[in-house]
This record gives sequence, structure tokens and C-alpha cells, in this order.
Amino acid sequence: MKNKLATPPENLSEEKIALEAPKHPLKIIALNSGRAFAQKICHHLNNSHDYPVEHIAPIKTEEVEFANGEIKFVIHESIRGADVYIVQLIDDPLTQKSVNDNLIALASAINAAYYSDAHSITAVIPQFPYSRQDKRKGRESITARVAGELLQNSGANCALTLDIHSEAIEGFFLNLKVENIHMGKTLIEYVKSSGLQKNNLMIVAPDVNSAKRGVFFAKNLKTDLAIIDKVRNYSQPSTISNMHLIGDVSGRDILICDDMLATGSTLLAACRLLKKHDAKNIYAAVALPFFSRKVYKVFNTAYQEENLFNKIIGSNAVWWDDELRQFPWYHTLDATDLFAKVIAHLNKNLSVSELLE
Repeated sequence: MKNKLATPPENLSEEKIALEAPKHPLKIIALNSGRAFAQKICHHLNNSHDYPVEHIAPIKTEEVEFANGEIKFVIHESIRGADVYIVQLIDDPLTQKSVNDNLIALASAINAAYYSDAHSITAVIPQFPYSRQDKRKGRESITARVAGELLQNSGANCALTLDIHSEAIEGFFLNLKVENIHMGKTLIEYVKSSGLQKNNLMIVAPDVNSAKRGVFFAKNLKTDLAIIDKVRNYSQPSTISNMHLIGDVSGRDILICDDMLATGSTLLAACRLLKKHDAKNIYAAVALPFFSRKVYKVFNTAYQEENLFNKIIGSNAVWWDDELRQFPWYHTLDATDLFAKVIAHLNKNLSVSELLE
């Protein structure tokens, strides 16, 4: 049945409709941990006037888990000749599944689509697996490459991800195109609309690697930038040896910009350093709010007992329920509309450059 909301505007010429019509049928596959995210992507696609399509919903599939933990993926509908988009959230805080469980499930789904004669296969993975393991220090693996090659060798042509931790990963693969979507513009729009953009607002990059992101925020919000020089202790995971602030934050409201929040050690240490240098209100914006091992409890204590920060802004690229959203200091933004726009453009063979900036 034709989705009325997807009907193109009357002033759109037949030539333009033909030019921008999908070249191949669009099919969405939702893995168990990515199902809620996939359904929101479909909602945006079905309510878009960008191009005429049939009603889009995740197709019928089955993720089978055996007693020993092995996973098999079964597709119950024909996808021959289709552009297939497989949605998976690798780090799922609402289940007991590990990153490795969800990565193997994704590879299995990709391989099932490959053997079902899909025209193209795109892994929609807001959280690129092992993205922090992108370079060697001594006798270490480059596990980000191992993970990407698993997807490539399983049959994927492309991976859509969000604010990848290291942009160098985009060039790791010969046959897997990595499209990196940025949450920055959405976060900046929220800052402007919510009244956080004041005359005394200052952007802080929590480490040197975040400086480029900090410059983007500072330029678009027309304000100043400070940088924290962070030295990690690599002999112990998530341990910081020292931090130094570059810039004067005294009397300023602060917006800390980062790609992810995992254990939160960097962010909390940054907040304490900024308070030590007489910063006023502190806000943080992160694309991927993992809050690993439910560390939001530590943040809630820091908020209530130390008045360490005012608000943390995240996205639903990490799918939390009220367990996190209940806190007054947390606000979530929707990332699925960005993925829906990119998927629509890719399906129509249109440029995505502007969407990825």
C-alpha cells in the first residue's frame, strides 16, 4: 500500500522524480539490538517527501542463538537485487549481549544478505566496533581493522557510522566504504535553541584529539576554544596520568565536546579541572553516550553532591530507556533522522557529501 506521506510534492517535475527515483528496491534489516533504532529510521523515511517509495519497514528475519552461544541469521523475504541496509547497535546496554556477540550477529546477517543476492549491502552501525583500537603501541593488534575486515569479508560494501573515534579507520579497507555521519550540527542546533548559547559560553576540547571537533563547535557558535592536554596511563585501561588546561575559563560557561562517553573518567576529570580554574556552568555534548557499566550512577552522584556539571547531551545512537533518561541532567537527541537522510540519498545514488559534513 502506498504511503501517502511519501507522495512527492505536486510541483516536483516528472523528470526530476525519474532522476531521483531509487535505482534498486530499499530493504531494511533490523538485528535484535538495532531494532528500535531501525524502526525510527523507517519512520523518518516513511514521513519524508524526498522521493516516492513504498511503505518501508524492517523485513522478516530471524536471529537464532544456539545453546553454546553460536548465532545464525535467517532472512525470510526475497532481497534479490535490493539495496539492503542492516541496522545494528554493537554496544547495547539494555541486553546481556556483548560487543562481540552483536558484531558476530551483524557479520552473520551481512553474509545471509550476500548469499541472498542483494545488489548492495550497507552495515548501519552508529558505533563502529573497536574504533579506539586504531593504532599500535608495541605488540598490539589494530582491532578496528580486524572488525572492519570481518564485515567486508562477510559481504558488506559500505558501513554507515556516527562520529567515528578515529577518521583514519575510513581508509583502512579496500572494498568497504566507510561513510562517517557527524552529530555536530544537530548538537549545535540544540545548544542554540535551548538557550545555552550565551555571551560567556566557551568550548572545551577534552583532549588534543578532540581539537578539530572543538574548532567546529567554536566556529559555529562564534565563541572561544580551550583545550585540555591529557596524558593517559596505557598500562591501565581508562586511567589518566595528568591533565593540563590550555586557555582561560574563569567565569565562563563551558561546553565540552567529545565523540563518546565510555567510563566517563575523562569527562569527570575535565569537569574537576575546569571547576578548579573557576569555570561556572559546565555542559557536555557527546554523540555516543555509552555510560559503560552503568557509570551514570557515578555521574548522578557528581551532579547531586559535587555540583560538578549541569547537563550532558547525548544521542539515541546508544539506545537507552528511562534507566538513563530519568535523570534531570541528561538530554537525548535523535540521530536516526541523519541516518534516514543518508540512506535515502545512497539508495537514489545522490551525493551525501553535504550530509556528512
